[in-house]
Amino acid sequence: MVTIYDIAKKSGYSITTVSKVLNDYANVSEKAKRKVLAAVEELGYTPNSSARTLATSKSWMIGVVFAEHLGVGMAHPFFSEVIESFKKHIELYNYDLLFISRRMGLKEETYKHLRHRGVDGVVVVQSLGEDALDFTQFNMPTVFIDMPEKGAISVYSDNQQGSMLAVEYLYELGHRKIAHIMGAQTMYTALERTIGYKVAMEKLGLVIPDHYIADGGYYSYEGGREAMLRLLLLPDRPTAVYVSGDVMALGAIRVIREAGLRVPDDISVIGFDDLPIANHVDPPLTTIRQDKELIGKQAAIVLLDEINQLSKKSRKDKIIPVQLIKRDSCQRLSENEEKK
Repeated sequence: MVTIYDIAKKSGYSITTVSKVLNDYANVSEKAKRKVLAAVEELGYTPNSSARTLATSKSWMIGVVFAEHLGVGMAHPFFSEVIESFKKHIELYNYDLLFISRRMGLKEETYKHLRHRGVDGVVVVQSLGEDALDFTQFNMPTVFIDMPEKGAISVYSDNQQGSMLAVEYLYELGHRKIAHIMGAQTMYTALERTIGYKVAMEKLGLVIPDHYIADGGYYSYEGGREAMLRLLLLPDRPTAVYVSGDVMALGAIRVIREAGLRVPDDISVIGFDDLPIANHVDPPLTTIRQDKELIGKQAAIVLLDEINQLSKKSRKDKIIPVQLIKRDSCQRLSENEEKK
């Protein structure tokens, strides 16, 4: 069995230096890191978890609190990509993940349970938006994904900017009757996207008619269907709809077709998320892309800095830029349609 002593002998560095490299200490030269890690790779060294815990006073375990309203768990298309990215980057530093039962949620008992399990840090992945705990009382390195939280660093997309990009793009295509299918306003992401829609409409000098904002609930397909049904019944039907989530947008498109209308010929539709399915539906969905890979990576970096007490001077939320992805579900209005 290969030991740390073998790594020291092979690399030519002391056991202390080898230990620092293996445990990702900052005060080690790049040259030492390269030689030690090359020796680790060549000899096939695998650290003993019990010995590593004793030597570093760490459990090398990250607790994951994950909850979402649809009840699909890890099959959730947005969160599954974010968690996979977080997992990929946190594992580079030899951490394992401990998933907490979603029935526990974000409660005081959850943090007590995590402390009992001895985790080094916690990642909270949710956008439920219900009353949160007084996080500061737990004194545990934590990062929140998809929503800000008082007392912790959070990583989330620039939701307002995404909405503004969506509305401005539809405006450029000649649309003036732009409706919005929003998510439940208890969710931070949905609230921010609706604010962005309203700000963009006001900035462009567009009036938002009564009932042009329809509630689609918790980003579900059924919620998108029901909201679009209400919009189609309006006497002054919108020519374009900005939908707060891709799954809801697909539900909206289905209803438009069932009503004998076409996307984008009769109504343009734009979503938010850029889930994998968005590029494989008919027509391919124009949407606002969230950088799910970067969200997970940044969350891992932030949490590691918190665990190693490297972020005390600059504990700011990380807001991830979004991008407009143009596909075929939006169309420019003709001059005649613009004048209507």
